[in-house]
Amino acid sequence: MRTDHLFAMPSAWSGMARLLDLFCVFDSYNESASDALADARAVHSDWHMVGQELADAMTRVEREPTTAEPPTPGAVPRAARP
Repeated sequence: MRTDHLFAMPSAWSGMARLLDLFCVFDSYNESASDALADARAVHSDWHMVGQELADAMTRVEREPTTAEPPTPGAVPRAARP
């Protein structure tokens, strides 16, 4: 999902043209039909990204190694045994 739908993606040529743009003719953004539509798209995009982040976090937690038994107090780790 794109999160930059309200920002224009200029090319290298338009970037060079902006150097000579004294009256801000090239300042443009992607427009929506209404403010409400722009807000709705932005909120949808935000919540979609939140959902993706949560799904990624849950996947990482599921992949973490787990121990079969909880550690017992006072137990000596195998590497530290003589």
